[in-house]
Amino acid sequence: MKSRIAILTVCLAALAGATRAAAPAWQVHDDEGRLISLPAPPQRIVSLSPGATAMLFAAGGGARVVGTPEFSVEPAAARGIVRIGDSHGFDLERILALRPDLIVAWTGAFSAAQLLPFERAGLPVYRHRVVRLDDLPTALSRFGALLHTEATASQSAAALRARITALRARYRRAAAPRLLLQVWDRPVYTLGGEQLLSDAVEACGYRNVYAELHDAAPAVSLESIAARDPDVILALAADAHTAQEWLGRWRALPRLRAVRHGRLHSFVDARLSRLGPEAVDATEALCAQLAAAGQGTAQR
Repeated sequence: MKSRIAILTVCLAALAGATRAAAPAWQVHDDEGRLISLPAPPQRIVSLSPGATAMLFAAGGGARVVGTPEFSVEPAAARGIVRIGDSHGFDLERILALRPDLIVAWTGAFSAAQLLPFERAGLPVYRHRVVRLDDLPTALSRFGALLHTEATASQSAAALRARITALRARYRRAAAPRLLLQVWDRPVYTLGGEQLLSDAVEACGYRNVYAELHDAAPAVSLESIAARDPDVILALAADAHTAQEWLGRWRALPRLRAVRHGRLHSFVDARLSRLGPEAVDATEALCAQLAAAGQGTAQR
């Protein structure tokens, strides 16, 4: 009996030792607070969004990105990375052939079901999420912890944080003009308050008239818009020609305050929708454009 207990004790000790040896050596939390466990800092990363790709470069891990989606153009070095699809669909076989040790996914574009094939293939998924400008430096710091490039990531994060703080200080005002963000026409789609674009216009000294909505891009009626009667209408289209078409249709509604005072503007810059560090560059450009237009006089 004693011998069996001794053998069992030895076996349990060996099993515990094996478990400790197999325990992941690298653990970090992603932007959603999920614990990511890896044997070591990732060396072969597939990014599923252009913004995440740019963030990985800014955090000092650009050389480790082996796959990225279409439209990953920031920084310039990202343009030479293997393309693995886009938000409409990814080539799982190509991704597996790249032998990644980590997938980075922007959760604003993917549901849990869409990420399930990667997890079933045994690939850990780091969930990246940016909702406000202030999330960018915070996410950069987390990427630094993930990559073990804390010094580079901290420097990049500090620089972004300083620029965002400067923007808010420069354009802050007591009474912010009310602005309608238009991202589609017929019907009109706008943006709720939980979007980086909404936060960008707030940094520029404006207030999104639909900031209380939680939907990402809700459709709104002309009656609803008329009731809120924004001071400014900002068309965010894919190209300048389309934006001008949208704005032209608003001129048929002269009772709207924004139309009556000629405060119809467009802004075309894909950097705002890619949600990487370059979103701060785009926000600076947007603020400068609105300030040059002299919209600060239409306050209620």
